[in-house]
Amino acid sequence: MKKHLVLIIFSALSIPALHAQHTNFGIKAGYNSSSVQITNSNDYDSKSGLHVGGLAHIHINKHFAVQPELVYSCQGGESGNTKLKLNYLNVPVLLQYMVNDGFRLQTGPQVGFLVTAKQKIGNVEVDIDDTYDAVDFSWSFGAGYLFTSGIGIDARYNLGLNNISDDETFEAKNRVFQVGLFYQFKNDNNKRK
Repeated sequence: MKKHLVLIIFSALSIPALHAQHTNFGIKAGYNSSSVQITNSNDYDSKSGLHVGGLAHIHINKHFAVQPELVYSCQGGESGNTKLKLNYLNVPVLLQYMVNDGFRLQTGPQVGFLVTAKQKIGNVEVDIDDTYDAVDFSWSFGAGYLFTSGIGIDARYNLGLNNISDDETFEAKNRVFQVGLFYQFKNDNNKRK
């Protein structure tokens, strides 16, 4: 069911791209501050991590674009001497509103596919892939700025929407703040959009 929902969401969001005039591709990398919100228990505190990936910036018109991305993201949280390490392959599809001077606002859904889940208590680390859902749905909100050189800065908050825990006694949801740099390769038909 979840696979069908993912397919429907991304198909619907890709329709405007069929009419797009310009597409720019790019790469991105940055810093994550992630935590896991847990019901009926203490939340995991923030954990530092990195993200790296690629993007396609697809222009709909002068002010709007759709930006799908493929991003490897190191997430999780910490609580005392326990570290939760959740690594995802995230696929956000963002609708961006662009102002003429390079500033942009962005929002959209994100689907994360769990790559690895590990828990470290003291010096002992164990795989816990079976205790976490393989798919994470979240909603992204953010802003960015693209300089004329093609380099840009980006800040985003990803709000987890579904329970990522397979344990029925509690719910766990991802919370991730990201800040990073991106480089958008120039397209002769499209200087800074």
